[in-house]
Amino acid sequence: KARMLKEIQIVLWFLFVFVFALFYKLSLRSGCIFSCMPIAKQFLTQEDVMSQSRSIIFVEITDRLEPPPLVSCSAESAARIYHDRPVVFFMKGLNNSTWLDSNSTYAAFSLLSAMKNVFIFPFQMETLFQETPLLPWYHKVNATQAKHWVHISSDASRLALIWKSGGIYMDTDVISIRPIALSNFPSAEASKVSSSVVFGFSHHHWFIWDCMKDFVQNYNGRIWGNQGPILMTRRLQALCNLTNFHNVEDQSCQNISFLHPQRFYPIPYPAWRQYYKVWKKSPDFNNSYALHLWNFMNKEHKTVVAGSNTLVENLYKTYCPTTYKALIQGTEGSGHMQRNKTE
Repeated sequence: KARMLKEIQIVLWFLFVFVFALFYKLSLRSGCIFSCMPIAKQFLTQEDVMSQSRSIIFVEITDRLEPPPLVSCSAESAARIYHDRPVVFFMKGLNNSTWLDSNSTYAAFSLLSAMKNVFIFPFQMETLFQETPLLPWYHKVNATQAKHWVHISSDASRLALIWKSGGIYMDTDVISIRPIALSNFPSAEASKVSSSVVFGFSHHHWFIWDCMKDFVQNYNGRIWGNQGPILMTRRLQALCNLTNFHNVEDQSCQNISFLHPQRFYPIPYPAWRQYYKVWKKSPDFNNSYALHLWNFMNKEHKTVVAGSNTLVENLYKTYCPTTYKALIQGTEGSGHMQRNKTE
């Protein structure tokens, strides 16, 4: 009897888990995103998570498996600002046989995995480019001859992901500070100049398809940005009469919003070091949705230092406090302990 009772309990437990997972998947499709009830993430497939075209998407195009603090901050800030939307982090270094979760030895991976609306998936470029204009290009391109291959492959991947899934793409050096309410938009870095750092479009939007076609037709791997910001600018110029921005107003054309530079670039790239300086009065960034920290410019490898009172430290404290405590304060503390041991 005891053995039979135990077998019944095991069967009932598996049945409960199955029904629970099924109910949760249905709740996703009915619009009840993540806030209804928590559940182990391994029950949710990539299709489940991205089915509503509302994802905030990040991509790690290298094989790196340990996100540095700025990448972690970008994902965490998005998860907090878009708490009712899935934040999906694609990592090329992962594969289906690699399982990393909240118990991972990678600190940033562990803290991101523990957030209820952050999902980390592997991706493979050839599979991603299926059924897009990018696949024939990918089969023919010689990556070793492309001077800026990491950036080029990232530019291609973000277009394919937004085309297939819809949502908002963000670079991993963007700190979210308030939600973007718009759905179809590129963002301006300056008047008449688009960036490709942050953009959002609905599933299978024609503009992204045109961008992928242009990507292939005008491919040049020797010119930095040709497949990213230059491409976006070229496509917008073909559609719209781009003019200088007036005040802090976005432009609109063909049902596409072209967002003012203040939305993501209140500190322009020549002044990127301002993020790593102490301000007498911190800016409020009232006209911004997120802040691009221009990590590509940071050849000096400036970092966030605990207790420095720099602008970037205060941004971490406000918008990615878990990253700040674990990866900034935590490393400072462990370093201090280590010094004490060796002195």
